[in-house]
Amino acid sequence: MFSIYEGRQLINTAVVGVGNCASSLIQAIYYCRRAGASAVGVPFPKLGSYVPGDIEIVAAFDIDARKTGRDVTEAVFAPPNCTAIFHRDLPKLNVTVGRGPSLDGMTAFMGNQAQQRSFVPSQEPEMSAAEVVAALKAARTQVVISFLPVGSQKASEFYAECALEAGAAFVNAIPVFLASDPKWADAFRQRGLPILGDDFKAQVGATIVHRTLAHLFDMRGAALDRSYQLNVGGNTDFLNMMDHNRLLSKRESKTEAVQTVLENRLPADDVRIGPSDYVPWLNDQKVGYVRLEGRLLGGVPMNIEVRLSVEDSPNAAAMALSAIRCARIALDRKLAGAIWEPSAFLFKHPPRQIHDEEGMRLLIDFAEDRL
Repeated sequence: MFSIYEGRQLINTAVVGVGNCASSLIQAIYYCRRAGASAVGVPFPKLGSYVPGDIEIVAAFDIDARKTGRDVTEAVFAPPNCTAIFHRDLPKLNVTVGRGPSLDGMTAFMGNQAQQRSFVPSQEPEMSAAEVVAALKAARTQVVISFLPVGSQKASEFYAECALEAGAAFVNAIPVFLASDPKWADAFRQRGLPILGDDFKAQVGATIVHRTLAHLFDMRGAALDRSYQLNVGGNTDFLNMMDHNRLLSKRESKTEAVQTVLENRLPADDVRIGPSDYVPWLNDQKVGYVRLEGRLLGGVPMNIEVRLSVEDSPNAAAMALSAIRCARIALDRKLAGAIWEPSAFLFKHPPRQIHDEEGMRLLIDFAEDRL
């Protein structure tokens, strides 16, 4: 069925968190394998020698009883996942979802049985670090990608340590700061392994639209006085973020992504960016409201308002297709530590913040080994 991939160098990838983003990623891999050059909406169809269909899922971990113990291509369609299904025809991979440790990966909001998106914690024994490392090694994992819930600091660090012990690169999709933390970047550098992150910019999401509009003010000489970005959605990510103690890193990541494109930062009281509410019937749809207020020539006031509606998880999976391939390219070249060039384009909180046009050029030059 996928004979075009026979003999190709595949990227053995482990997925941490078999939620909506993992569902979209795995659907995307097989969609790209089937559609080939005619696949719609694929950023960077080729990076170095790798195409999106070269990604091979070899291990997976979750904590929900409806997913653990099942083949990963069945688990991605299990509740509470609710993202769009754009490619249902997935083969059985004989990759069983392991019961990872809960740690701080689940809040009381997600464990509330009255909630539509509640988790059902698996009663299987939690895997130890040694068992996770052994599973990664047995699968010959080259790249680990984390789709843990926002605020999962301990769980993120647990899997990053496991990747280090297993000799795998790490892609941090969420706003727990690892690649942008010098301590973690140095830990990967010392082991000779790459790390990319943190917190994906969606393909066309609220943050990239907000960044673009904010940058437009500076480009056109207008004064930006204040701005907000408010987001609502109905997936488990938004339910998880109803615990506002878990929102600190998310707000910082999204706010810095906008502030760093401005010539003059906005005062803290004049900028508000981040998730604002959970609406169950929206499912995986995210609705973002962006407002920018400023002044034109002579101080004449103006404002822009944008309403953006997107399916949240395919929006992130598009970036994951690129990040995983960049991680493999870094492994091939024996690069270690934070790989900042592709991270600057793909993530909201990378080790270095630069404008998106320059970031895109750096990613392409990185992939083609022109840096």
